[in-house]
Order: sequence, then structure tokens, then C-alpha cells
Amino acid sequence: MAIQWFPGHMHLTRKAIAERIKDIDAVIELLDARLPGSSANPLLAELTGGRPSLKVLNKQDVADPALTAAWLAHYNSRPGTRAIGLDASVAAPARALIDACHALAPNRGGMAKPMRVLICGVPNVGKSTLINTLTGRKAAKTGDEAGITKAEQRITLADDFYLYDTPGMLWPRITVAQSGYFLAASGAVGRNAYDDEEVALELLAVLKRRYPALLEARFRLSGVAAMADEDLLAEVGRQRGALQGRGRVNLQKAAEIVMHEFRSATLGRITLETPEEFATWVVEADQREAERAAKKDARARERKGQRADVTPREPGPSS
Repeated sequence: MAIQWFPGHMHLTRKAIAERIKDIDAVIELLDARLPGSSANPLLAELTGGRPSLKVLNKQDVADPALTAAWLAHYNSRPGTRAIGLDASVAAPARALIDACHALAPNRGGMAKPMRVLICGVPNVGKSTLINTLTGRKAAKTGDEAGITKAEQRITLADDFYLYDTPGMLWPRITVAQSGYFLAASGAVGRNAYDDEEVALELLAVLKRRYPALLEARFRLSGVAAMADEDLLAEVGRQRGALQGRGRVNLQKAAEIVMHEFRSATLGRITLETPEEFATWVVEADQREAERAAKKDARARERKGQRADVTPREPGPSS
């Protein structure tokens, strides 16, 4: 089942970004380093109108370092784009954002032309934590759930550097199915928009293929690469005591354990996708969307033709 989540406050954020972008010199998009493609908002590219972009791979300290390097190279190869890795809780690297933004917009700076930067990201990507690190105070609310920030706020990082913080935003239709599952696993999607077991199974399918040793070490299992996803979820629950009557595994509880382990990074340093994999998923999703649109158009033409074939009835003789 496709995962979708675009509540009302995200509609308002979309409108606010479209209005604010007129006065913006550069855009910082905070990405989750564990899912750098899936956490990049395609709607943002439309809204920001080609403004210089800084992609910040946040939480790099819990991501696979080799894949983080691959993603940084991928984004840095794009025109008008720079990319850096970051752990938002570390003060010194966070200050590098200011220099990176000046490199993207070298003609801005000083009191006459202050730098105006919009910072965006999907929910729960660590944006508020980063802002608090940059300012050295609690300027933004933080929390381990999607949708903490609800309204735009302006933060002054220097006399000539203004940062506009926006609420976390997804996009109206997530067409890459894998992205929906990964966003849900990371905590970017509201709890009422997905099924825990379904997301946990998708997550385990990736982990057992790419990081079987981490699963085996954390859950005291063996041979996980050969297990069916459902059996692996059950074994995780059994190892962690997620049992109910007659020794049956509580799969809901087991799914919650798997996602908590991923979100808290206690499993180890993990990245769920490569640039090449994500590019393939996008192509496949675009093909499905094109087929879907073609079928919709065909049905509309068919209905229109049926209406045209209906001949008006001749009026009967007057009585």
C-alpha cells in the first residue's frame, strides 16, 4: 500500500514557501543521510525556482560513511548545488553552513545586502536541532515525531545573515513506493498514515540484504540473509520478548522494536539507498505515473464518446 501524508499545515507551508522565495538568496535543504534521495522533496525544486541550493546530509554520524560519500559526490555534481555532511548536534561543522551559503551567493552579504536563506526539510529530519545548534540557544522546538514546527520563523545568525525556518513538508503524492516506506521508517510520516508491520518488513528486507551482520549482532540471530522477511520479523520479536498468548509473537510490537532500533541508530551506521538505486526507482515511478495518466485519459475519452453517442429522444405527439 502506497504511503501518503500531506496534512493541512503542509498546504500552508507550501503557500508560505512560494511567497517567501521571492526574497530568498539561497535554499538549504536538510536531508536524512540514511535516505538522501527519499528525503529530498521534489516539490521544493518547483517552489524555489532554481535558487542556489545547499544539500545538507544530516545525521551523517549514523549513516554508512561510504554511501554518504557517494551521495555527496552525486549532489555536488549538480549545477548550482553544493552538498555537505553534518551531524546537527556538533557546533563547529554547523557553522560551515554560513560559509557554504556565501559561496553559493557570493554577491550577498553586508548590511546593505544581507544574506537571506530559506531552510527546508521533511519532518523529523533534525532541522530544529540544527537551528538550535547554529544559534546556541533553543530557538526552535524539537521532538522525536513528525510535525513539531508549525509556522515559519526568522532567525538572525549574524547581522547580515537571516535564516527563515519552515515547518517540515512532504509532497502531495509520493510516487516512489520505497521512499514512502523509508520516510515512515525514519519518522517523517505521521503514525496514522502507515502500517507498522508493513514498514518494518520493507525495512528488514533492505537491512538483511545490505547489513545482515548488524542485524545478527544486534538481535542475536544467525543466517538472517536467508530468512523470509516475515520470519525475520517474528524472530526479532521472539528475541526481544514481544510475545502474547501461547507463545505467539506480537508482530505489532516486533515492528515497533525494529523501527525504534533504526531511528535510534542502535543497529549501527546504515544507509538505505544508493544514488543509482534511487535513480532507477524514480524512472520506474515515472513510467507507472505515465501509464496511470494514460489510462485516466483513455477512460475520460471513452466516457466523452459514450455521452456523444446518446441521441436525444424525439418529443412525442402533443396530447
